[in-house]
Amino acid sequence: MFKIEPRGYASRFWSIGSPILALALTVLVTGAIFKSMGRPAGLSVYTFMVEPLLARNGLSALAIKAAPLIMIGVGLALCYRANVWNIGAEGQFTLGAISGGGLALALPDAPFVAIYPAILVAGVLGGMAWAAISAWLRTSFNANEILTSLMLTYVAQLVLIYLVTGPWRDPMGFGFPQTAMFSDAATTPIIAPGTRIHLGCLAAVLVAIAMWLLLSKSVLGFQLRVVGQAPRAARFAGFNKPRLIWVAMLISGGLAGLAGIFEVSGPVGQLTTSISPGYGFTGVIVAFLGRLHPIGAIFGGLLLALSYLGGNSAQIDLGMPNAVTGIFQGILLFFLLGCDILILYRIKRVRPLPSISGAGA
Repeated sequence: MFKIEPRGYASRFWSIGSPILALALTVLVTGAIFKSMGRPAGLSVYTFMVEPLLARNGLSALAIKAAPLIMIGVGLALCYRANVWNIGAEGQFTLGAISGGGLALALPDAPFVAIYPAILVAGVLGGMAWAAISAWLRTSFNANEILTSLMLTYVAQLVLIYLVTGPWRDPMGFGFPQTAMFSDAATTPIIAPGTRIHLGCLAAVLVAIAMWLLLSKSVLGFQLRVVGQAPRAARFAGFNKPRLIWVAMLISGGLAGLAGIFEVSGPVGQLTTSISPGYGFTGVIVAFLGRLHPIGAIFGGLLLALSYLGGNSAQIDLGMPNAVTGIFQGILLFFLLGCDILILYRIKRVRPLPSISGAGA
């Protein structure tokens, strides 16, 4: 017989071990699901988790997929550390892509030194502007940012669909819902010759390091952490909570927007109706898998990027449905949240009391 009892402290071992245990359980359950679908469990897990890394250009594909996830995950980790629950990174990603992409389409003949920095700034500002709506509603009307940011995601997607099927549609695109390709000057440069690794991959790592320094070494980072961990202490210390909500939302939205413009100016090269396979929502898992730590988000982003590549491999080699990626990510989040109970609680075995039925004989 077992029972769960409080530890009285946060276990440092399980703070690190919980994601590892969650990943192991996810792999086991995913293998069982593959088996139930008539595929060999071992081969399926190998195809999903290992084969993408061994394929030609597998590591560069992993880096490209991980870059937007890391940027979004880092921004969300900062938000959640401040107890601000931004769930709308997907919409901020989309607005960043629209803002930067629109500038690239408006100035097709501009030189690289002028247009490329400008579209990056436009992408950041687009994401920040979309996040600012939720921040304003939260600080002005105490509206729940979980709901407002999530609902704005669907508004952003509809704006994108309107633009690429209407005023921005490529007249030479044979009617497909897409814009013209961006000019070479508005395309993200490749930083590793012979691969597709672009500037956004390096930027993702630099962003993670910068946010780690912000959270751990600056007064602003200290205020964000305190307002998230001890709201009453933050109030007594005179911290301006509405200001910190704005800061957290703007940084998170700006990083999502930056990820969006890097994506459409790099691997995609244009605006389409499907510029993201759900990076903004997957970024939530990245943030929690990385323990809400900017450096941890790098490892979380790499693992979730692998799940996208593994899903593609499973489709091609095993004939699995496209939903296998979402299944893996959902199971991982489920186990991650479940295993986190071990940080504050322990499972203790309780011996049953001896029977006293014959005591009065």
